[in-house]
Amino acid sequence: MTALYAAVEPYANGTLPVGALDELYWEACGNPRGKPALVLHGGPGSGCSEWHRRLFDPALYNVILFDQRNCGRSQPYASDPATDLSANTTDAQIADIERLRHHLGIPSWLVLGGSWGSCLALAYAQAFPQRVTELILFGVTTGRHEEFNQLFREGLRSTHPAAWARRQALVARARIEGDAIEVYSQLLASNDRRVREEAAHEWCLWESATSQWPPSSELAPRFRDPAYAVCFARLVTHYVRHDGWVGDGRIMAGIEKLEAIPAVLISGERDAQAPTEIAAEVHNRWPRSDLVVVDNAGHSANNRGIEREIVRATDRFAGRANAAG
Repeated sequence: MTALYAAVEPYANGTLPVGALDELYWEACGNPRGKPALVLHGGPGSGCSEWHRRLFDPALYNVILFDQRNCGRSQPYASDPATDLSANTTDAQIADIERLRHHLGIPSWLVLGGSWGSCLALAYAQAFPQRVTELILFGVTTGRHEEFNQLFREGLRSTHPAAWARRQALVARARIEGDAIEVYSQLLASNDRRVREEAAHEWCLWESATSQWPPSSELAPRFRDPAYAVCFARLVTHYVRHDGWVGDGRIMAGIEKLEAIPAVLISGERDAQAPTEIAAEVHNRWPRSDLVVVDNAGHSANNRGIEREIVRATDRFAGRANAAG
């Protein structure tokens, strides 16, 4: 039996101009007079979905979702090689969140983020701790260089040898100087659609393999749309090339700024993309955080155990006893 709440439709949505060229899509779901909550999706580049809406009791929460720069329903879309990503940085995203909060007239909110969204949530909360009432993070990452290396360069070579070899095969054929991140980044920005889509397909096979437990050899359904796959892969490589623009260790060094904020950190026991050790290190530096490790779960939040713990956390911060058990 699912722990998720029933699907709901937004009661309001719109677009918000940010910067000179970018425009964000946002939506609000649930109870307009409920407890405000902000969702930060992963990727970067995944976009928000109906699944995110179902993590909250719609009678108790006013849930705000938005697609981060250049993905989802925000414009311009990163799958187009003409889309300039130079203004898409973590500091710009933090400014976007604050602009959205002002636009909606919300004094403060609970912030929920998964995977990349957990790193962005931590960075935002450190910049504006007075605007964050609680944090719920899953697949916890902090943007350190060692974390990016573990996932995207050499770290998973021994644990995912077949997926690693396939991803590297395209690097060898490309004859481009640099590591896998640099090579894929250039291929994904090619003016040749076939080149972009082949690179995105191979990149997303890697993402599919490393996010699942047990590891999967199949392309995840969300990546079957070539435009989505190119957008996702281009934004991920854009951020990895720059270590997420958070400076090596900046997030971990600033944990003390969150000391007044209660939090729940949720980690899959078998998470290859964001090992439990990262969440445990954050937890050990953050007295008001609780760490929950879900047995036999990987990085993907589409796991009943992880879903149950996320909903348990949203229910807890809404003052509702969780019926999921």
